[in-house]
Amino acid sequence: MLRFVVRRLLLLVPILLGLSILVFLWIRLLPGSPAQALLGERATPQLIKQIRHEYHLDRPLYEQYWGYLTTIAHGDFGVSISSRRSVAWEFGQRFPATVELALAAMIFAIALGIPLGFLAAKRYGGWFDQVSLVGSLLGISIPIFFLGLVLKWIFAVKLGWLPSIGREDVLATRPHPTNLYVLDAIIRGDGGALWDAIKHLILPAVALGSIPLAIVARITRAAVLDVQNDDYVRTARAKGLAPRIVDTRHVLRNALLPVSTIIGLQTGLLLSGAILTETVFDWPGIGTWLEAAIFNRDYPVIQGGLLFVAVVFVLVNLLVDVSYAVINPRIRVS
Repeated sequence: MLRFVVRRLLLLVPILLGLSILVFLWIRLLPGSPAQALLGERATPQLIKQIRHEYHLDRPLYEQYWGYLTTIAHGDFGVSISSRRSVAWEFGQRFPATVELALAAMIFAIALGIPLGFLAAKRYGGWFDQVSLVGSLLGISIPIFFLGLVLKWIFAVKLGWLPSIGREDVLATRPHPTNLYVLDAIIRGDGGALWDAIKHLILPAVALGSIPLAIVARITRAAVLDVQNDDYVRTARAKGLAPRIVDTRHVLRNALLPVSTIIGLQTGLLLSGAILTETVFDWPGIGTWLEAAIFNRDYPVIQGGLLFVAVVFVLVNLLVDVSYAVINPRIRVS
């Protein structure tokens, strides 16, 4: 197991190196330049030349890339061209918001998706199974931004039950040492702050978790249908084991292997930044941060942010691979 984990971590180096090259070349092929985006209407040939020299954009590409690798090797991801703040600092401020939203969305998707998929498989061909299939297709097909706007219109505008933007009340002045608002409220024992943070999480989490919910439900249904007719399941039933024990110990546990893969992939995608959801709900996470960086041609933020996201995605998938041995002890990672 340890050898497997170390090997996967070592593979992260060439992955990040290749990604850095692709991102470095891609953003320099975009129309416009950081100097023009930064200066706007004040852009003159002299000022553009000054900005390009300040950020070493007037050097050959290979020199720019080598300089970027050198700074990364020293743990420095550069300074944002737009805000003039450290890229690593901005990532640390933004990433907790994305983590909180992604975890809430996945909890919503898993808590509903696995039971729905399991019940649909147990009632295969019935009305519940048909309704779940139609619902999962709708969940995958409806665009997130449209669902988000509908949820805001119903629950924020018409009913007034939930807030529509932000992470907490605009007048709140609470400290947030971890930048995870729910965790900070729990640590302080502040029930009002906890409920305020949860209220702001509900709508974006439901919108963001709609697609993972549909995927988890469909994969769970397919996996349970595939497992429940295997020989060891029929043997367990023939031995007289209670149906509940057969379903939980033999059917569901083995069916969770493909489901865990999907959960890991979806979690990695959500942690990489849900641009549409964060934009609709004005959520200050990684997605909106990278979107603004692309719009402003903020090279350091784009390069550093995508490398951070790649590391998170690979680590999440590593945890999924390791979890196989926990879910099913017969599997040993080699």
